[in-house]
Amino acid sequence: MDEKRQGQSLIIESIKNNSKKLFIESYGCAMNFSDSEIVASILLKQGFNTTKHLEEADLVLVNTCSIRDKAEQTVRKRLEKYNAVKRINPKMKVGVLGCMAERLKSKFLEEEKIVDLVVGPDAYKDLPHLVAEVEEGRNAVNVVLSKDETYGDISPVRLNSNGITALVSITRGCDNMCTFCVVPFTRGRERSRDPQSIIEEINDLANKGYKEITLLGQNVDSYLWYGGGLKKDFEKASDMQKATAVNFSKLLSLCAKSQPKMRIRFSTSNPQDMSLEVIRTMAKYPNICNHIHLPVQSGSNRILKAMNRLHTREEYFTLIDNIRKIIPDCVISQDLIAGFPTETEEDHQETLSLMNYVKYSFGYMFTYSERPGTLAERKLVDDVPEAVKKRRLNDIIALQLKHSEYRTKQYLNKTVEVLIERESKKSNLHWSGRTQHNVVAVFPKEHYKPGDFVKIKVTNCTKATLIGKAINLTEN
Repeated sequence: MDEKRQGQSLIIESIKNNSKKLFIESYGCAMNFSDSEIVASILLKQGFNTTKHLEEADLVLVNTCSIRDKAEQTVRKRLEKYNAVKRINPKMKVGVLGCMAERLKSKFLEEEKIVDLVVGPDAYKDLPHLVAEVEEGRNAVNVVLSKDETYGDISPVRLNSNGITALVSITRGCDNMCTFCVVPFTRGRERSRDPQSIIEEINDLANKGYKEITLLGQNVDSYLWYGGGLKKDFEKASDMQKATAVNFSKLLSLCAKSQPKMRIRFSTSNPQDMSLEVIRTMAKYPNICNHIHLPVQSGSNRILKAMNRLHTREEYFTLIDNIRKIIPDCVISQDLIAGFPTETEEDHQETLSLMNYVKYSFGYMFTYSERPGTLAERKLVDDVPEAVKKRRLNDIIALQLKHSEYRTKQYLNKTVEVLIERESKKSNLHWSGRTQHNVVAVFPKEHYKPGDFVKIKVTNCTKATLIGKAINLTEN
């Protein structure tokens, strides 16, 4: 999934009688940010209000990411910072949550002694017990993966919220054993959340004034609720369970119909699981946004096979063609890895040619970084030199910038609807928001406010941003 959001201190509302303070940071994918909202909700009921000031915290938690080495190094630097503060405030307790927890629990707790608490992604409900253990002076750890935990019964506390957009988790874990990926090992097998709890959460967000939600999962297209547990056990379900099962297309319909004035997004999709039914559902409901994040990882069939990606280059092209046919203006974005083991120059050129075919609007591009415990780490040699990886990544980024500019220029002199999310980073006289195609747009503030849907005429653009002027305010 994407990593465009960096670590930040997160703030929630407080409960008057709570006497303890929690400082929590999240790194990595959107799922980690969503999980932090679950953690904050659980600890809020245990007497912890959240603070943005590290120095005054009684409990410091970092929600970690293992998807790339850079993310892990960032977390380690933060742990060093926490421990420096802890030396001044010895009563402070430090904990690690999320994907690094299981793999590095012994190292963090016993060898380096830099944390007091280690909690895996499926053990957050055990936090009250674990925190009590820590407060008694004992280290605490729970990294057990679950076959049924979805946190569907937890009402997340919206951290650092703009009150306009929110994440709604619909699945946990992943069954796709991509050889480069740690998610199946850190987050467990795939299971889906009860659709009724999802709709209730969306309705609650709408009642609180939110205007847009993103349905979230490692692989949203494989969502499947049948009243059972793991997706892999669906074949054992009863005839009644199979007849009443809800797949991702049906869930999208339920969400769109439950709140027709709310924008619906989703992330992330897997090419092997995206169906024509989902694409047609997107086309049917105007409040389902026309943007699909569709990671391809490589344009070479040989490398895709080595990655254990269960789609080919040709199948990916067919999917792109179907999306363009059914939703002509759909924005498509990508994830790409440069320098996967054994990748040749010919493989690299096939990735560039695939990019030229699709012309993605934007993407997330990285050099391959070997992750401990993955199939690639166990079975493949990381044999592409770093200099070659970086040169190939630069090729990919340069081509993506060219395509991004091509895509944004297509909006020139056209009218688009923007949901205002915040003040522009570059000017306090302008608002910033996104179109339903997930393209950022900025325009003069005038009398508008965050949360408004505003139609603007696009007069200029950069490679990533539309620039325009409001022409009227639509009905909210």
